[in-house]
Amino acid sequence: MNAQSRKIEVNTVEDLLKRLEQLNVIGASLSKERDTTRLLEQILLAAKAITHADGGTVYSMAEDGETLRFEILRTDSLKIAMGGSARQAIDFPDLPLRTAKGAPNDSMVAAYAAIHRVTVNINDAYAEPNFDFSGTRLFDQSTGYRSKSFLTVPMRNHEGDVIGVLQLINAQEPGTSDVVAFSAADQQLAESLASQAAIALSNRLLMTQLEDLFEAFIGLINLAIDEKSHYTGGHCQRVPALTMMLAEAVAGTSEGPMAAFVMDDLARYELKIAGLLHDCGKMTTPVHVVDKATKLQTLFDRMELIDTRFEVLKRDAEIAALRQQLALRPVLDAKAESLAASNARTLQLALDSDRDFLRATNIGGEVMRDADVDRVRDIGSRHVWRSVNGLQTGLLSVDEIENLCIRKGTLTAAERDIINYHIVATIKMLEKLPWPKHLKNVPEYAGGHHERMDGKGYPKGLTREQMSVQARIMGIADIFEALTASDRPYKPGMKLSQAMGIMNKLKLDGHIDPDLFDIFLKQGIYRQYAERFLNPLQLDEVNLPM
Repeated sequence: MNAQSRKIEVNTVEDLLKRLEQLNVIGASLSKERDTTRLLEQILLAAKAITHADGGTVYSMAEDGETLRFEILRTDSLKIAMGGSARQAIDFPDLPLRTAKGAPNDSMVAAYAAIHRVTVNINDAYAEPNFDFSGTRLFDQSTGYRSKSFLTVPMRNHEGDVIGVLQLINAQEPGTSDVVAFSAADQQLAESLASQAAIALSNRLLMTQLEDLFEAFIGLINLAIDEKSHYTGGHCQRVPALTMMLAEAVAGTSEGPMAAFVMDDLARYELKIAGLLHDCGKMTTPVHVVDKATKLQTLFDRMELIDTRFEVLKRDAEIAALRQQLALRPVLDAKAESLAASNARTLQLALDSDRDFLRATNIGGEVMRDADVDRVRDIGSRHVWRSVNGLQTGLLSVDEIENLCIRKGTLTAAERDIINYHIVATIKMLEKLPWPKHLKNVPEYAGGHHERMDGKGYPKGLTREQMSVQARIMGIADIFEALTASDRPYKPGMKLSQAMGIMNKLKLDGHIDPDLFDIFLKQGIYRQYAERFLNPLQLDEVNLPM
């Protein structure tokens, strides 16, 4: 063997060892990729690199197992990049595995490789009699390209099913652009890569299916909450959306106190799941408390009962006046009779005034003043009515007085505790689940959205320093969604200016994270959310200092 031959042999061995090393690196890289599209692109680029191919295509098997779908296409010399990360989408029709008559589509090399689960290595497509390359010829005529060598490898999963096809075109002599046939070593490397790729792709597809199933279960939980209370069902969808919008803005910040915050795909998915589950504990909250639209509402609005009592009082007053008139009729003149009737009307007007006051108080739209609370209690004790049992009792029960004297909103302290318990229930439920490593923070993220930066929140009274950025982000999203939601039973959705004014006050009061709120404001996340989810009538100008 002469020196030249030994040099070629050494170079060949070195090249093969280098390519085997590449194959190992590629295999490890493929196992880490979560995105299916990027995974397919990596497979093609890796196969081109280790076989020195100028171009290639990755096909995926359609769900019905009857067609191959174009996924990624690359040809370096023509600067063609379609599918995957390329801007240009692939608009080629799917490749059928059977003809119109139902016979195997053996004339198409990619279909043949998938149907028969074999690798097809062709030295020159133009000289190949067994396959139809007419479409390839037309492509070459229109581009000036010369498609010559083809290596088509089926990708089979651990069960032996074909899940895609890897096709490489025009192997090139290393260091040159000369097109050569794919060697036996090229074929072995491509087949090894296809095997590794199929395993990685199958694992990713299986993980995707499991994630889809998991998210479907989360959807069932939120649907149950939605069916239980249509007032809060949309909240379970809007808060995660706003959480991710703000999180992406924070992750994209390169300056200021939040510049160090970053998220990879796993972190994004973890936060997304936490957002979807942040109110799962509401399954335990009684619906009459969640939906309490007025102060007296339980299973129904008890203001109707009080209305009935007022009507009884008015009729009692009228009957009493008529009886007095009848008893004194022999000695009463017309003037005295008119005076008695007038007194009865005055009493009825006073009763109407008290009833109208209670009706307005029951709505809970305004903060109760001390004078209002005193008047409720006075009405409850001053008016005495006779019940159906013939017993005389105060107009309002102790429970009704307690509810009507609620200073703000429609919930009593006990009912607010019931509402607040949903976050405790959320944490208990989520901590029972065997979370994988990449989702281990879900309970903390989901369970922290009612904490405050000053430590006055619930359920744990955490301070800002004790909370994750993600939980603080979710806290802002939860409050802003509640302020602007138009499907609550106790209030209309606020306009942007009013909601952002309240949010700014919460920032100053130590309720929400000031740095996160500044990003929320300055990057216009609130308006992006509003344009997507709110009524156009709520979209007014926000004039807060940036």
